[in-house]
Amino acid sequence: MKNIFEEFKKRGIVGQYTENISNLFNTKINVYLGTDPTADSLHVGHLAPIITLKRLQDHVCKPYLLIGGATGMIGDPSFKNAERVFLDSEIIKKNVESLKKQVARFLDFDKNNSNCAEVVNNADWYSKMNVIDFLRDAGKNITVNYMSAKESVKKRIISGMSFTEFSYQILQAYDFYYLHNKYGINLQIGGDDQWGNITSGVDFIRKKISQEVHAFTIKLITKEDGTKFGKTESGTVWLDSAKTSPYEFYQFWINRTDEEVVKYIKIFSLKNIEEIEEMIKLHNNNPENRFLQKELAKEMTIFVHGDEEYENIRNSSESIFGNCNFEELLKIEDIESFLKNINNKIVQKEEVILCKTYYDLLSQIAIPDLFKSKSEIKRSFEEKSIYINKNKIENENLDVDKDIFKNNFIIIQKGKKKYFVVFLK
Repeated sequence: MKNIFEEFKKRGIVGQYTENISNLFNTKINVYLGTDPTADSLHVGHLAPIITLKRLQDHVCKPYLLIGGATGMIGDPSFKNAERVFLDSEIIKKNVESLKKQVARFLDFDKNNSNCAEVVNNADWYSKMNVIDFLRDAGKNITVNYMSAKESVKKRIISGMSFTEFSYQILQAYDFYYLHNKYGINLQIGGDDQWGNITSGVDFIRKKISQEVHAFTIKLITKEDGTKFGKTESGTVWLDSAKTSPYEFYQFWINRTDEEVVKYIKIFSLKNIEEIEEMIKLHNNNPENRFLQKELAKEMTIFVHGDEEYENIRNSSESIFGNCNFEELLKIEDIESFLKNINNKIVQKEEVILCKTYYDLLSQIAIPDLFKSKSEIKRSFEEKSIYINKNKIENENLDVDKDIFKNNFIIIQKGKKKYFVVFLK
């Protein structure tokens, strides 16, 4: 049996890990990953842990996904600048069910498989405990000094942290203990920002029942500004097509830099590491062809949204980003359905048809995906980077060509990569 942990390290997946963990992978193990239902969808930041869990399942490990119906009521304070807004129990319950359905697409839940994945909810055991029993059972084995020393909470303690948030760490530690006792789980994985919470569980189990369990973290996938993807942060790329369209999801991967894509394809691709190394060599021979970006975007889009959505996106991308002119684009059968793969919005035709200049038109439509402000619209005109229906518009004060309103849509482009469709109703 190959040591998959060593492969994870080669891929650049592994962040921090417990001592002697490599020996754990010589036998079959039970492993868990936790997430709180603070939203009704996972996002791209969850993909690395989910795919790691899938790899472990393929490596004859039995995976458990813990959805924190109880801990989600509190919210993890790790590295947060302020306390989370509490969600009510009904929203939490709906989110739990949504996440269960979503993760079923990524892991094998076939009961005929001895390593079939299972979903557990910590509300199931916390709802049966009273506070005195919990404090006596859990609180006795973890000190305030130990909890306060964790990097994940140090800053918040200085600025102020409620006891509710402070208790999150011990709840997650108890989760590991409970799952170890009931399901024989001896490995926990999670994002790098979870190391403090995870090791609290490792230490808790060692102190309480003198048994050794293990953990490793997965390096966080960050946005362009260096901050992590999160369910409460802006700029989140969701796995739910209603929140982030499959086209927008595809474009996220296509737009990675060469440096990013070399790192990401090792982390996310399910291809073996030898095949990936060959792909990187091919890419480096002609990086201008963006071979790796296309391959990663294809694999991730199929993994999350399926083959049919990928084919729709690929066809629309080739037509929109290709050399065809607007008249050729109009010849596509069922053009409006085709264009719905692109980021879009609906506006009332009478709201825009009277706009005199192209600056007035873009200001009236207001497309934050392309222009964050009116000054950015002006700047884009100055940079000559705006196209309307694939025709370059070099002057913001040009009169609007009324022919652009003949169809039920307008295609607006900024630069080479950013497109937006405005449907007129």
